[in-house]
Amino acid sequence: MEEMEEELKCPVCGSFYREPIILPCSHNLCQACARNILVQTPESESPQSRRASGSAVSDYDYLDLDKMSLYSEADSGYGSYGGFASAPTTPCQKSPNGVRVFPPAAPPPPAALAPPPPPRNACLTCPQCHRSLVLDERGLRGFPRNRLLEGVIDRYQQGRAAALRCQLCEKAPKEAAVMCEQCDVFYCDPCRLRCHPPRGPLAKHRLVPPAQGRVSRRLSPRKISTCTDHELENHSMYCVQCKSPVCYQCLEEGKHSSHEVKALGAMWKLHKSQLSQALNGLSDRAKEAKEFLVQLRNMVQQIQENSVEFEACLVAQCDALIDALNRRKAQLLSRVNKEHEHKLKVVRDQISHCTVKLRQTTGLMEYCLEVIKENDPSGFLQISDALIRRVHLTEDQWGKGTLTPRMTTDFDLNLDNAPLLQSIHQLDFVQMKVSSPVPAPPILQLEECCTHNNSATLSWKQPPLSTVQVEGYILELDDGNGGQFREVYVGKETMCTVDGLHFNSTYSARVKAFNKTGVSPYSKTLVLQTSEVAWFSFDPASAHADIIFSNDNLTVTCNSYDDRVVLGKTGFSKGLHYWELSIDRYDNHPDPAFGVARIDVLKDAMLGKDDKAWAITEGGITKGATVGVLLDLTRRTLTFSINEDQQGPVAFENLEGLFFPAVSLNRNVQVTLHTGLPVPEFYASRSAMP
Repeated sequence: MEEMEEELKCPVCGSFYREPIILPCSHNLCQACARNILVQTPESESPQSRRASGSAVSDYDYLDLDKMSLYSEADSGYGSYGGFASAPTTPCQKSPNGVRVFPPAAPPPPAALAPPPPPRNACLTCPQCHRSLVLDERGLRGFPRNRLLEGVIDRYQQGRAAALRCQLCEKAPKEAAVMCEQCDVFYCDPCRLRCHPPRGPLAKHRLVPPAQGRVSRRLSPRKISTCTDHELENHSMYCVQCKSPVCYQCLEEGKHSSHEVKALGAMWKLHKSQLSQALNGLSDRAKEAKEFLVQLRNMVQQIQENSVEFEACLVAQCDALIDALNRRKAQLLSRVNKEHEHKLKVVRDQISHCTVKLRQTTGLMEYCLEVIKENDPSGFLQISDALIRRVHLTEDQWGKGTLTPRMTTDFDLNLDNAPLLQSIHQLDFVQMKVSSPVPAPPILQLEECCTHNNSATLSWKQPPLSTVQVEGYILELDDGNGGQFREVYVGKETMCTVDGLHFNSTYSARVKAFNKTGVSPYSKTLVLQTSEVAWFSFDPASAHADIIFSNDNLTVTCNSYDDRVVLGKTGFSKGLHYWELSIDRYDNHPDPAFGVARIDVLKDAMLGKDDKAWAITEGGITKGATVGVLLDLTRRTLTFSINEDQQGPVAFENLEGLFFPAVSLNRNVQVTLHTGLPVPEFYASRSAMP
């Protein structure tokens, strides 16, 4: 109902219509507003006189020429309104509704000071369509009253009223208690007792509750509209040509005698039926418009979601490019470092060679000078020939390019980055002519997904019936504690192994596909459990070159008398872990060390010589002994045992970070690693104590 309110407001005053009248252009005006915008035009300035005199036509006269024929009785059939013709236009102003309103005529000067006014014609211009009309002698009474609009406004205002008020209270109206159907007045209790006592003729009046009285008002018959030409006559027929109700006197006087007329009731029902049919079509359009608005609102939501997904995809693609560039950067830096080491080695070798040669040359020169100082001719001649040959030979040796650098200081490497920079500048979005749909969610293949130690292997595929092109996949894992997901893989492969997970932890994994159109929904979430205990071996890749491996990298020794370090393949940053090392060979009382270390610990020194290792050295152990290492990263402690006997209290505390099992040994020691072991009883019983 609120959308209808603008239809019920006057374009001049902006308020609800009061005593609305219908203009020939079918627009409505309040009677008071129509009276305010009347313009009095001298008869000599009427449109007819101006056209007869051939005066210049104003900017709006082309409208007036059309309206003359539009509003003539023969053409438009508005003869019942009294011969309206066009009138000159006047300057206008803005009404509260934003339409043009023509100002009222200036008040006439006092009769004593002004000469008698010439004959004038009243002119009215519609504020909505700007058509001008000249009123006849009846003035505004020539326009019919729109009683139907009054009824609609009355029902609308009554429907909006929160409570019915007394109509006889002088100051602040109280809430009405009853309504008299005969008086058609709402009363509060004090006004009813004072103005409508229940005695005399008023005793027969019927008092009803206010709500019932409102309904009875709506259902009461409206006053029948009367003819504008014959105010005492009711409309009884309908003129088809003039499209207006008429009375029987209009037919008898001859104004509508030649026009086709029909019964008022029949035309009322016919026009109601036509309006209902037109409303059905308009209702369908309104329903379609509402559905269209819902579609647009859904599009807004979808655009926002697609924007977030597209930004994520763009970030993933750019991150992949950056990762590829960083990998290439590392490769190029490795080449530069190799070139650097090669140049330094050549120059240092030449420095060493020249230093030795210069020392020999200097010794020979000093020896020859001392020989020259001797005064024994025969002795000098005995060795002079040999010395002369040696001096010439040494001089020749210096002259064969020895004093020329074998290596230049410049790096003969030039990075050709122009093609890459050009590709980066040309990196842009490709507008697809026909947007392909978003891929369907991938399906995780449970039979191929598994865990091993602290690594997880996942495999997935697209649905069998999916034909949408897929450009890549995004694999996500949580943190093992039910936290937020993070991306661990972005690429085209449909299988991925993720290393470095926590032992004895539960991880959730999911995957989604993407193409140029967008990103698919996530697959179903898969829950993975890593191993409770760690199974690992020694790592040849990070070990010192003197370490010798055997028994599937579980047994190690060394070919050097100096201590060398070897690490385990698996690093630990969380949980409780225990492993043992059995002594297979122990000769000449060496000092092997056992413990944990960082990945960048020194490999050519005994374990514990730097600040990146935590270890014990037991010189008293013998062949066949077993050393146990217990790393508790929950309590951040490191404990050792020999032959299942704990060696003192906790060896190290406040450990935090990533640690690898580590051993340092020389050629006199050989050890074998044993993993996947439960926690020893001495520690398990202590952990169970409160």
